[in-house]
Amino acid sequence: MRAAGTVLLPWAPASVAVARQRLAADLSAAGIFDAAVGDAVLVVSELLSNAIRHARPLPGANVQVAWAVGEGAVEVAVSDGGGPTTPVRAHATVSALGGRGLDIVEYLAWRWGVRSDDSGQTVWAVLAAPAVRDPAPQAALGVGRR
Repeated sequence: MRAAGTVLLPWAPASVAVARQRLAADLSAAGIFDAAVGDAVLVVSELLSNAIRHARPLPGANVQVAWAVGEGAVEVAVSDGGGPTTPVRAHATVSALGGRGLDIVEYLAWRWGVRSDDSGQTVWAVLAAPAVRDPAPQAALGVGRR
């Protein structure tokens, strides 16, 4: 395990940006290739947005975001107080304004799923997280600059 993190955030849409920043900083510091960092950040954004929109908060009006990096993979997880339904892909129509979040997660992740317990539910995903062998070539090519 090269990196792991957990943040307990307020149950608010603004927490999505905070989670994205913390995850990106940790994965970059762990030497994960920038494109993989971007994929993990996008998946956390989708999972956290869904949790805030469709589920209840954890006690204290919070939501938890966690990640762990192993050999070549990162697992991200968002825990909330659960909701009236279990998260499933919506198969949105072309003209739909929403409903594509879990399709994006399924496309980017090796696998994803839902765990439930007495305190609520956790939606998790495992993604590829290749390490940069030498960060210098990435910087020289401008990779990662925004």
